[in-house]
Amino acid sequence: MNSAAVQVAPARAERRGFQRVRVKIYGRFMLEDRSEHPCQVIDMSPGDAAVRADKPGEPGERVIAYLDHIGRVEGVVTRLTDDGFAMTVIASERKREKLAAQLTWLANKHELDLPEDRRHQRVAPRNPITVLQLEDGRQYRCRILDLSLSGAAIEIDVRPALGVQVTLGSMRGQIVRHFQDGIAVEFAALQREESLEAAFTDR
Repeated sequence: MNSAAVQVAPARAERRGFQRVRVKIYGRFMLEDRSEHPCQVIDMSPGDAAVRADKPGEPGERVIAYLDHIGRVEGVVTRLTDDGFAMTVIASERKREKLAAQLTWLANKHELDLPEDRRHQRVAPRNPITVLQLEDGRQYRCRILDLSLSGAAIEIDVRPALGVQVTLGSMRGQIVRHFQDGIAVEFAALQREESLEAAFTDR
């Protein structure tokens, strides 16, 4: 008899269960009329996002966004803002966990002592699958989530200790951070874009 109240409460709790992270993520989004528009996400959680855009759509309208470093995100416009809109994120539990890891990396990378990491353009490998090799020769397949001239965030099943020397593809570096689905590697030297492309796009 009070089943409606039981169903409403968890939904409301879930909406408030994610903490937004301030980010600066560029991308584009598609509205229901299949028109595409550029956008910038200014803060985001695994459950919702605030988006800056010239053409915001209407409340209740379904949106598909393609965001740098994040990938494809589906959602619904919840309200309009002065410079864009807010949206909920529609995703499976697994997708939300991966999104949380990506957002943690994006938020924390500014705290890494790598000022060049923020100045240089990201490199998008054509094939993100590569190999991480430890000093003892053990090798693990991994997926590159985010790649810059100074380092990379990779999705991998193992968690070598911080400071361990590794080789990612053909790039030497060390592990500087753990996050939920993987690790961050700082390259031993600042790379050139051409060397990264040679290391990761032809594999």
